[in-house]
Amino acid sequence: LLFLNQLQKDLEEVKELLAKATRKRLRDVLMTEKHKLELEIKNQPPPKLKDVAEEEKLSLGGYTVKINNYGWDQSDKFIKIYISLSGVQKLPPENVQVNFTERSFDLLVKNLNGKNYTMTFNNLLKPISVEGSSRKIKTDMVLVMCRKKREEKWDCLTQVEKESKEKEKAAYDTSDPSEGLMNLLKKMYAEGDDEMKRTINKAWVESREKQSKGDIPMDI
Repeated sequence: LLFLNQLQKDLEEVKELLAKATRKRLRDVLMTEKHKLELEIKNQPPPKLKDVAEEEKLSLGGYTVKINNYGWDQSDKFIKIYISLSGVQKLPPENVQVNFTERSFDLLVKNLNGKNYTMTFNNLLKPISVEGSSRKIKTDMVLVMCRKKREEKWDCLTQVEKESKEKEKAAYDTSDPSEGLMNLLKKMYAEGDDEMKRTINKAWVESREKQSKGDIPMDI
């Protein structure tokens, strides 16, 4: 919309200059520019209507806060996510909504002290039962109950957490101790400051020198 306004102002100015111009060459240049601007304005897309999600946000009033802090626990049948929200028990029950799918859930708390609160969990570690899942409103807390499809222990909440833990474990848990040491040194080098990098480089050079003299048989 801002760009369209600029084009229209440019066109008005070109028309003003055309009205004052007397030289044919200048008028030709201005006429070309005028046609170009008119075509560009004509081809501008119409202003977008606000999408449904944006309309929903506007209808909520106030502003929306993303929830990042939570606690979780599990039983044989449920994954339980605890979200602290002061005064949430005073809201009408319909203001606390949770939408479940087999591998995710969305929490929306409307108009709590003039704010709206959202939390989204995607890629849950294992499937959950949509019908068996629910939410409970407690004093200063929302409890989201995800019903497990299979009664088994979850090591973490999401697939992303699992992959992150596996990568971290793989970096240190190797059958070859020297390989584990190398991975550790590489990580320290990548994350370290200049002083740390100098220290590791010095240790590396010294170890290679000792190895070339036959003092250290193992390649570290």
